[in-house]
Amino acid sequence: MPTQTHALAGHLAPASMLIDVTTLVSAYHTDVPDPTIAAQRVAFGTSGHRGSALDRSFNAWHVLAITQAICHHRKAHGIGGPLFLGIDTHALSAPACASALEVLAANGVDVMLATNDEATPTPTVSHAILGYNLGRSHTNDTGLADGIVVTPSHNPPRDGGFKYNPPHGGPAGQDITNWIEAESNRLLEARLEGVRRVSHARALQAATTHRHDFLNAYVGDLGNVIDMDVIRQAKVRMGVDPLGGAGVHYWAAISERYRLDMTVISEIVDPTFAFMPLDWDGKIRMDPSSPYAMQRLVDMKSRFDIAFACDTDHDRHGIITPGSGLLEPDHYLVTAIDFLFKHRPDWRPTAAVGKTIVSSRLIDRLTARLGRELVEMPVGFKWFAAGLQSGALGFAGEESAGATFQRRDGSTWTTDKDGIVAALLSAEITARTGCDPGKRYAALANEFGGPVARRVEAPATAQQKAQMAALTSRQVTSTELAGERIESIFSHAPGNGKPIGGIKVNTANGWFAARPSGTENIYKIYAESFVGAEHLQRILQEAQAIVDAAISPAPPRESQ
Repeated sequence: MPTQTHALAGHLAPASMLIDVTTLVSAYHTDVPDPTIAAQRVAFGTSGHRGSALDRSFNAWHVLAITQAICHHRKAHGIGGPLFLGIDTHALSAPACASALEVLAANGVDVMLATNDEATPTPTVSHAILGYNLGRSHTNDTGLADGIVVTPSHNPPRDGGFKYNPPHGGPAGQDITNWIEAESNRLLEARLEGVRRVSHARALQAATTHRHDFLNAYVGDLGNVIDMDVIRQAKVRMGVDPLGGAGVHYWAAISERYRLDMTVISEIVDPTFAFMPLDWDGKIRMDPSSPYAMQRLVDMKSRFDIAFACDTDHDRHGIITPGSGLLEPDHYLVTAIDFLFKHRPDWRPTAAVGKTIVSSRLIDRLTARLGRELVEMPVGFKWFAAGLQSGALGFAGEESAGATFQRRDGSTWTTDKDGIVAALLSAEITARTGCDPGKRYAALANEFGGPVARRVEAPATAQQKAQMAALTSRQVTSTELAGERIESIFSHAPGNGKPIGGIKVNTANGWFAARPSGTENIYKIYAESFVGAEHLQRILQEAQAIVDAAISPAPPRESQ
């Protein structure tokens, strides 16, 4: 847990801490970024471009430039099908969606907007892209579909975000985002010369603008990935908090369609997110893996057999059980993997388990016992998209509470994170096994060893982040870590040979990984020990010394 916890963590923010939505949206439309300032340029991190209009890092010019760059990319690669355009409930999402539509309409792109302008969870965009593209190829007259999701994920209310999903349905890879980033910045430097645009009113009336019922298309298909019958028959009592996000109206539809005992504790949508308890650092953050942000639902845990929440774009999940409270993300991933590979008989026998390099090694031990291949990737869900689309991966998950998995028949569900199915799976686990995920994790930890883990963060300049990303095994001169022999050091992920943007050091009973954040001016050290808290602290101390030898950071702060 954090050592420097804000005094108001877990409590509602006073009015003085809430964003002024009018000022924020006005800055989006009126402020112009300066592309000679690095912080005001387009920059794609692990999941799209993020920033705030108040910092001139997410303004109309950014969105117009990025959307035009995406149009150029589509034309260059023969992507001629519809573009599914989704948004979350952040204050900047609707204005950014409007800007994007103005450019897309001017470029003659067929756009699929949500019916009734409903907010659109990230997984529903991936689901729609894959559904449209099923059986199609580039040689078809209609071409392939792709998508844009306007979301900064769980980031604070002042932020905006914009990400592109190509025809495979998942987040765009670096080859695509690097090109879009460069083209976007070229357009910014040219003061948007070359950006095609029509008025929003004209864009809405354009022959190329269509409506798509994301909600019913997705909800109606959920029974093919989750066994809703067993949940209903077991009468599992579920509680869900949408955290005012894009799936706020999805849960009632799910409950009604599948006749589930589900209580939606709040359907409030408020762009200030005033209903959210402050996170550990005193910021409003819709993070379902944070015990502070999840305080409202944690307080209700005894009312339900299982409870869960999703972040603002519903691609991340948080699971709460009556006995264990909020589960650590890795703990639930372990439980989900164990259940899925035992209760999906129609999955192909070669389907592998995908995880990021900073996820728990307990997953490695479990995967070996299951007789499945482990595919360890760099941080970023984009690395899993191809494996999920081809069926090579049965499950993919990351330490930050993001996961998705295949349909019950083994075919592809989504190639982006899906917090909704990850949450509903906890109810299926409870129904089918009679044991909630918290109890099941305890049993698995008893069998394989119960690790302790922690992540520390520290401020870092752009230069320090670059130094961190360039770390190699040659910079680790020690042969031991926390009293154990170092067994391996790598700077490239075993699963695909791609750089991890730092290093990972492994011993028999522990490991650490050090890497810069892709979205914030910080670096992170992740560590895990199967020996205990004292051993974990030694790993962190020695890891910090290794990092200090390469860069000169400020003192680290802990984060959950």
